[in-house]
Amino acid sequence: MSNLAPKIKLNNGQEMPVFGLGTWKSFESEAYQATKNAIDIGYRHFDTAFVYENEQEVGQAIREKIAEGVIKREDIFITTKLGGIHHDPELVERAFRLSLSNLGLEYIDLYLMHLPIGQKFHNDSNVHGTLELTDVDYLDTWKEMEKLVDLGLTRSIGLSNFNAAQTERVLANCRIKPVVNQVECHPGFQQEKLREHAKRHNLVICAYCPLARPQPARQWPPFLYDEQAQQLAKKYNRTPAQICLRFLVQIGVVPLPKSSNKSRIAENFQIFDFELSPEDVSSMKHYHTGQRTVPFSGMSGHKFYPFHDEF
Repeated sequence: MSNLAPKIKLNNGQEMPVFGLGTWKSFESEAYQATKNAIDIGYRHFDTAFVYENEQEVGQAIREKIAEGVIKREDIFITTKLGGIHHDPELVERAFRLSLSNLGLEYIDLYLMHLPIGQKFHNDSNVHGTLELTDVDYLDTWKEMEKLVDLGLTRSIGLSNFNAAQTERVLANCRIKPVVNQVECHPGFQQEKLREHAKRHNLVICAYCPLARPQPARQWPPFLYDEQAQQLAKKYNRTPAQICLRFLVQIGVVPLPKSSNKSRIAENFQIFDFELSPEDVSSMKHYHTGQRTVPFSGMSGHKFYPFHDEF
């Protein structure tokens, strides 16, 4: 058994492993197998969402590993997310219970609001239907999420894809503080100002797309393929992806790399037995371009669109 990832303490006293498996675009049997493989490798933190349509498979893999005695429920940290179609206050608890039932678990460790923007509800399966946005205020949605903590259904609640001003608005009006903001973050998009803001408010930044969706044919992004990336990899006897994930951990971010390839899942996890020098961490700052790979541009006209602000 590999060593486990270290844990970070959240602002409510709960602990979260500083590294997790992302499952976006891991479909059905792929998500099931990836989760089982990841548990065997040492992963204890799993990130899914209602809109990923793989909660059942992720949950089944976890339950089977619990039944086999490989892990206990309390060893595992599970995050899932409220989809935009369920932002109406009267839909929040029902949507949560749907996710809980999909996962087949008694409670969730962390429940996130996937975006500050709501979408029109037609039915639960219409997660990828036409983009019909609504004006539901995310503060009203948040108040319903707080009740899930009161009910003991989730240990923690948090945000995803919120900018600093939106985060401040939640903090100013909440009864239960968010513990994290899950956003795109990688060497090409380092989120320095948002990270500083989160730190001031004792929130953790979790990183989706921590490798920026590599395109080997294009040799993109540069931080995985250019000469400096190759030199750093050689210096530490690691892969460029491991250097990148280690960099994120060292700047205080919790990366959630997605993979369904067993050897890649293992490779991504092998970053806790070396450390980048301060100079090398610094040298990776120049990779920041400010370019998002996931801009949610179809929502850019909405009043709660989070990415018009600088951070």
